[in-house]
Amino acid sequence: MNRETGMDGMMTQAMGASAHQDSFCRDNLPPRDQWPVFLLDRPEFQYPARLNCAVELLDRNIERGRGDHPALVTPAETLTYRQLAERVDRIAHVLVSRLGMVPGNRVLLRSANNAWMVAAYFAVLKAGGVVVATMPLLRAKELSQVLRKGRITHALCDARLVEELRKAEGPDLRHLVTWGNGMLEAMVAEAPGTFAACDTAADDVCLIGFTSGSTGEPKGTLHFHRDMLAICDGYALQVLKPEPSDIFIGSPPLAFTFGLGGLVLFPFRVGATAVLLEKAPPEELPAAIARHRATVCFTAPTAYRVMAAKAGEHDLSSLRKCVSAGETLPVPILEAWRKATGLTLMDGIGATEMLHIFIAAREDQIRPGATGIPVPGYRARVVDDAGQEVPRGTPGRLAVQGPTGCRYLDDPRQAQYVQAGWNITGDTYIQDADGYFWYQARNDDMIVSAGYNIAGPEVESALLTHPAVKECGVVGAPDAERGMVVRAYVVLKDAIAGDAMLVKALQDHVKAEVAPYKYPRSVVFVPALPRTETGKLQRFALRKQAESGA
Repeated sequence: MNRETGMDGMMTQAMGASAHQDSFCRDNLPPRDQWPVFLLDRPEFQYPARLNCAVELLDRNIERGRGDHPALVTPAETLTYRQLAERVDRIAHVLVSRLGMVPGNRVLLRSANNAWMVAAYFAVLKAGGVVVATMPLLRAKELSQVLRKGRITHALCDARLVEELRKAEGPDLRHLVTWGNGMLEAMVAEAPGTFAACDTAADDVCLIGFTSGSTGEPKGTLHFHRDMLAICDGYALQVLKPEPSDIFIGSPPLAFTFGLGGLVLFPFRVGATAVLLEKAPPEELPAAIARHRATVCFTAPTAYRVMAAKAGEHDLSSLRKCVSAGETLPVPILEAWRKATGLTLMDGIGATEMLHIFIAAREDQIRPGATGIPVPGYRARVVDDAGQEVPRGTPGRLAVQGPTGCRYLDDPRQAQYVQAGWNITGDTYIQDADGYFWYQARNDDMIVSAGYNIAGPEVESALLTHPAVKECGVVGAPDAERGMVVRAYVVLKDAIAGDAMLVKALQDHVKAEVAPYKYPRSVVFVPALPRTETGKLQRFALRKQAESGA
């Protein structure tokens, strides 16, 4: 047992002997006194000291007799667990024998969601490397930041996305191999079909997940082999409860840890099937669900809103579980999806720093509007600026501990995210008398207007119940008299024109839905809202727009 915390939360054992020949990741972990407390006392999180997560998530399925079961279904190909394992082993041989990768080297992966991306991912893990997966839409400047900060030595890239990577600056990058143009495929064809997994420690770093660089230099979050299993054995097995017969589908990129867990790790932990779509816009996802008879769906709230309107055009009866994360889930979207499908969306909050979802609710525990309760193995509380827990019903900062947690790669911002052993997620929450957590806003999304604290997402939720509103984003705009006013950027449904009368109607509608002081004193009609590749509303972009007076 690699026990890291006692009942008092104190560290009780040093890290295991690393298999990494390249010690960059361990050398750049935060100082131990800046780590959060890790809760590993539950039986399901007591992993052996030597552990390779690729073996546990892929090879174990073959040992359990699932070798001929479909692991991945894509428009281009279907791979059983046995076929995927063979491709993984061949790529691992290419990495080690042809490209000189040694355990601990960082390997950048760049691709849309497809079978080669998954195979490359597991090959790096199995060979003891460290995966650095990047969003397909990143440009050379952003890729350069990742290459430099992660000291990337190797890259495997879909040939369709290689142009920006070639333009990026990576002083440590020695090998760049592409697939889709025959380059990696030829190497794989010549490689042996079996590979002995690297004897990694459970606490060897296997993944650097980079957060959005929207607030400056992106932060690299370091995750261990055991962490990849902990999110499966925590959220997936105890809240989601997948079955081997399930067929997973969704839209998040695999470079986004929400997508990695929901579309690869969770199905693989139980030997289920994952459907991977390179492009899965909400207008097309319902047809794919019907075509593949998918049973579990992962996507963002805004996608479910669009899909609800199209649900009647497709047979979605195969669905049994639908997970919403990435941003807050407004009650109107939950209700629209339930009305369209009969299913209640499973909300959850996760973070790249925590790897995946840590507060959620099973179907029988869902309270519309609440995110949920801590996932088994995690604990959470709402604290003030001094780190003291506030009374129930009082808004404050969300603080979390569990089997996963934040370890930034050589970054002074570690001291901001981890305080007194708690992960401070940057979210404002209220915990009610029954222990449920209710999202208010990101800490920097709270609008202070004439002394009132107003949560932008609450106003958004109210606006979304108006029949003319398709999408909206709410931020604070500078105001000489009130300090800030609530400004709503609104996308209207087709054929509806925005005018002064509609502004008044929307304002009155919000006053009737929530406390009147929260209504948007400024309403701006826009053709579209700025969103990230993962579908999150970019409120920081709206804030900049509001600050400029637009």
